[in-house]
Amino acid sequence: MERGVQRWVVDISKWEPSPHDFSSALSLLPQHEHFSITRFIRMEDRKRALVSRFLQYALVHELLGIPFDEITINRTAEGKPYLEYDKVGLEFPNFNFNVSHHGDFVAIASEPLCLVGLDIVSCVIPLKETVLDFIQNFSSYFSHLEWDNIVNAGSSDDILVEFYRYWCLKEAYVKAIGSGLAYGLDKVEFHNTIWMSISVKINGKDVRDWKFWLFELRKRHWVSIARGHPRSATESYKRTLKRSEFNNEDYHKGLHLPNVDFVFRTVEELILLMNSKRC
Repeated sequence: MERGVQRWVVDISKWEPSPHDFSSALSLLPQHEHFSITRFIRMEDRKRALVSRFLQYALVHELLGIPFDEITINRTAEGKPYLEYDKVGLEFPNFNFNVSHHGDFVAIASEPLCLVGLDIVSCVIPLKETVLDFIQNFSSYFSHLEWDNIVNAGSSDDILVEFYRYWCLKEAYVKAIGSGLAYGLDKVEFHNTIWMSISVKINGKDVRDWKFWLFELRKRHWVSIARGHPRSATESYKRTLKRSEFNNEDYHKGLHLPNVDFVFRTVEELILLMNSKRC
């Protein structure tokens, strides 16, 4: 199953397409995907949305060998993307993926059995308010312990980074289960040892069947990955999975798969791949 653990990332700051080049790239995607990209006004947002779709189609094609014209990616009511396909095979008993974009980066992560959640945050310094005023808007999403750790982290910059680290982990968890909601995140409490060993308590109880990773990608961008049990998925997302129940032995094989490094891809590579397979 190890081949099903994929991590790809694109630095979109290096791609400055002309309007014609952007339209040509957009035309490589199915028509029903276009509005989800062109609805954005800012070109930076359109680029992120386009590259997010490219990564989904390219990863599914390269990993599973499905022809582009047979790939159908749908979304749950909460916006969680999933592959609509009946022939993934036994090698990946519960294939699923997640995407994220913020700042300069767009990324995708996949898992063969466990749920996967991915989140990227760019540590942006607030322009019109202090760091403390900015983070105060989100205080209800953190437990008392987490909030104390954030506000006592040190300088204003230390506080901001600590805030984004916790937020990144919480978002990865929410995206893994497919809820799309931040409600109740104060009940999801993260513990860490210098951010190298990360565990979680939910409603005060230790949760042992999840793993989390957090690291700085580049340029003050943090990325987190959540890997957890399919039974934790929301009902709408659970219906899209091949299986939600596994015996302990099989599940722990998936849980303890190596978490691989991100592979940097370029937009040009993705466009070439999608173009070549359509010729």
